Amino acid sequence: MIRERTTTGLAQARAEGRIGGRRKKLDPKKRREIAESVLSGRKSGKSGAEMARLHGISEPAVSRIVAEHRQNVETFHADQP
Repeated sequence: MIRERTTTGLAQARAEGRIGGRRKKLDPKKRREIAESVLSGRKSGKSGAEMARLHGISEPAVSRIVAEHRQNVETFHADQP
């Protein structure tokens, strides 16, 4: 019975536009800046470790941001004629 009530409540919250979970620490603009800086290479870009220290996040978080950015860019280019 508890499980049913919880599921119903979560479904109702989603229907009202609420999203569960922790909020992201970085906004989309900062996430894009991190990914582009790491992907730009050795000359002008910074390493993932440097970006992690600069923004107060972990190195695996930087890796996830970069992977997500790569996937979004590939999807965007695949959609272009």
